[in-house]
Amino acid sequence: MPGLPDGFIRTQDVLEEKLSAGRVRELELTYGNEELLYGLGLIGVDGPFYAVTPWELEDGQGTRRINASGYAAVPFGDMPPVIVEFMQQFLTHNRAMGLPQQSTSPWRAALEANLIHLLARDLPSHADSQVFFCSSGTEAIEGALKFAKAWRPRAKYVISFGSAYHGKTLGSLSITPNPEYQDIFRPLVPGAVTSPYGDLEALKRLIRRLGPDTIYAVVVEPIQGEGGVNIPPAGFLAGIGEVCRRHGIPVIADEIQTGLGRTGHWFESAAQGLDPDIVTLAKPLGAGMTAVGATIVRAPIYKKMLGGLSSKRHSNTFGGGALAMAVGLKSLEYLLENDLPARSLELGQVGLERLTALQRRFPQLLEAVRGQGMLLALQFRPMVGVPLPAMLREIVFEATAILALRELHLGGVMANLSLSSKRTVRLTPALDMPADVFGTLFDRVEAFVQTHPNSRELLLKTPPQVTARLAAFAAAKPKKRTPSDG
Repeated sequence: MPGLPDGFIRTQDVLEEKLSAGRVRELELTYGNEELLYGLGLIGVDGPFYAVTPWELEDGQGTRRINASGYAAVPFGDMPPVIVEFMQQFLTHNRAMGLPQQSTSPWRAALEANLIHLLARDLPSHADSQVFFCSSGTEAIEGALKFAKAWRPRAKYVISFGSAYHGKTLGSLSITPNPEYQDIFRPLVPGAVTSPYGDLEALKRLIRRLGPDTIYAVVVEPIQGEGGVNIPPAGFLAGIGEVCRRHGIPVIADEIQTGLGRTGHWFESAAQGLDPDIVTLAKPLGAGMTAVGATIVRAPIYKKMLGGLSSKRHSNTFGGGALAMAVGLKSLEYLLENDLPARSLELGQVGLERLTALQRRFPQLLEAVRGQGMLLALQFRPMVGVPLPAMLREIVFEATAILALRELHLGGVMANLSLSSKRTVRLTPALDMPADVFGTLFDRVEAFVQTHPNSRELLLKTPPQVTARLAAFAAAKPKKRTPSDG
């Protein structure tokens, strides 16, 4: 039997970690997203990394770091044993069809039922809602927009909010008001308009100006993740529900980052008094091991788009695949059995209190801190305090967060940037991170803050050659940037 042709890489070599870090980097820079990986390499956060425990990762030099990154998509850490063991059982014992596109599926049926039961506990009006599965959060949003548009086919506007992030496929990008990501792809999906986040009166004025009958959806994140963990004022979400219900406008709650425990609640929209018509989920369902997205829709809206012979009007090749559904089912089970939303709320409060104390002691570094559950943010003062032209100011904001990310990494903490809040770094630890590891994580954050008492230290502690290469890299980037938080 012929072997692999010369130049091909064997699966066993990857499994046995025979590819050196240098070789991995070389291949990625040659065949992958070179610019992104080059930029990550400039600040030394490009890996590759290997799991030591679900909550600690090790680089090629053997340095261990606590992982508070993953953009909320690794709810149980990296390679979580409970999911790995279950996947092994699934692969050994499952007999159900792997890709049931045109048939019933026990795994899909079970996850559909459990998601609806879970949502109906908080929002009884969803007891008869239905689920459409896909493979990512942005696909879940695309589906939600289509469901809403089918419900109000003559309407032409969809409202989202400033600093929102809903994804980067064309429909979701159209309601992500970020010129840096949008401009080159214009014209986008028509009819996308933006209202200030947290300002209910501004939304009401916009609805009156456009005309309620011309709006097919209002899309809102209960807490804005990529916006820098922006928590709306009390009553904002409930007010959105009231005004939209009065006019028959469907509300889409983007719970992709906030849903299923991250903020300390099963559904953050419900916790804030909103009963949305459509709910999108994704990140935690895949447990960091596979890709699962879900769009939960009230039954009449669901049937309006997918009724009768139109039931194939929207489809997804891999949505509902048995392995993805099985992992989603197990993830939900693990969340429920261990009441991880309650744990997230409790530990997250501890973390926020520690960050708040640091911000009060070191206001020249930390301008603000925010958090809800295990979704936490550190907003840094810009490294350059003098007034700057708009474009240069945004570059300084972004560089501030990038260098903060680098210094945290050197201090043993892996964190996240925020795409729509340039000088904000987020911490999204695993919901089941042991208390002692969680404590060490914040000990390391505190050590980082103490050794960088003001934001200028971020620049002063960066080697000049790194600063120069970063500056050259930034100069080559697209010139339009989103006005952020300064």
